[in-house]
Amino acid sequence: LKPSENDKRMTKKLNEACLALDLNLLDHLIVARSGYFSFSDQGLL
Repeated sequence: LKPSENDKRMTKKLNEACLALDLNLLDHLIVARSGYFSFSDQGLL
């Protein structure tokens, strides 16, 4: 699985919102029947 550009933008916005609230976003997962994609595992978070 590969994240779309929209997935990447959403993750960036979500991470920025978390930082503003002094929260840590640990991961963003995309889950499908064929497997999953972890932004954290891929070093994108």
